[in-house]
Amino acid sequence: MIVNCTVYADGYKLPNITLDDIPALHGRADAFVWLGLLEPDEELMARVKELFGLHELAAEDAHHAHQRPKAEPYGDCLFVVLRTAQTNEGKVNFGETHLFVGPRYLVSVRHGASLPYAAVRERCESNPRLLGKGPGFVLYAILDFVVDNYFPILNAVEDAVEELEERFFKGDFDQIDISRLYELKRDLVELRRAAAPLTEVCNYLLTDVFDSQISDDIRPYFRDVHDHALRINEAIETIRETLALALQISLSLGAARQNEATKKLAGWGALLAIPTMVFSIYGMNFKGWFPEIEWTYGYPAVMGSVGIICLFLYRYLKKSGWL
Repeated sequence: MIVNCTVYADGYKLPNITLDDIPALHGRADAFVWLGLLEPDEELMARVKELFGLHELAAEDAHHAHQRPKAEPYGDCLFVVLRTAQTNEGKVNFGETHLFVGPRYLVSVRHGASLPYAAVRERCESNPRLLGKGPGFVLYAILDFVVDNYFPILNAVEDAVEELEERFFKGDFDQIDISRLYELKRDLVELRRAAAPLTEVCNYLLTDVFDSQISDDIRPYFRDVHDHALRINEAIETIRETLALALQISLSLGAARQNEATKKLAGWGALLAIPTMVFSIYGMNFKGWFPEIEWTYGYPAVMGSVGIICLFLYRYLKKSGWL
């Protein structure tokens, strides 16, 4: 459940420590701790809460998850919630990351689908100057990593929508494609719920409310994340419009296919109605007089007349597009 527990002093990584070593570091003004947790149990979360003095409401939210993206201050601790996304076999899965950012610590708690933050650690450690500014730079790096991870997911969704659109226009689609469209629409709704609040979070972090957690040198970096969040939200809206149009096209094409089938059935029904009407007269069980009965070529003439009428009707319906 403990992914990593590392101390950084003046922007450089020190040997990994354990939770028992954390109280001894509280007096060091030049160092901060980055503790990474993955779905911790209640006992571990309670211990971390005690070690860092976390607020009980924020610790409870981080333990149970199911929160919307937000940024809230709890004394000298900043509590940030992010929604993460990850694709698995063409399906988008969502998770959460909870961040506790204090003057000398950052605690990250991951739940559900999420890429590991090893790449974020490498990025931070490769820039000691900014890492020396404190945990605010790590907060920016994680936020930027989560937001940038939305782009390949959106590109995959957009490619899937375009592929389905092509199949619709070619007329080569079935019920599975319709179901796939609704799955993509559901994924976009979840992505919008995850990405839409990030613009508000970034705007909040750009203020000077969190001077103890985010230095003035790091604050401008959150503008870049804000721009990326805006781009993601714009891309989501564009894909949603395209998806809605694709759904309308699929429904329209489905109705057109039904109309074509109905027209063909009606055309063949009209062709069958002529011989049915004629031959039903001869099938009546009553005593009457039919002149052609006494004529040698009577029945051949009737059959030929019916065939000629059906042929002309068939050509007319074919020309009109009913057959």
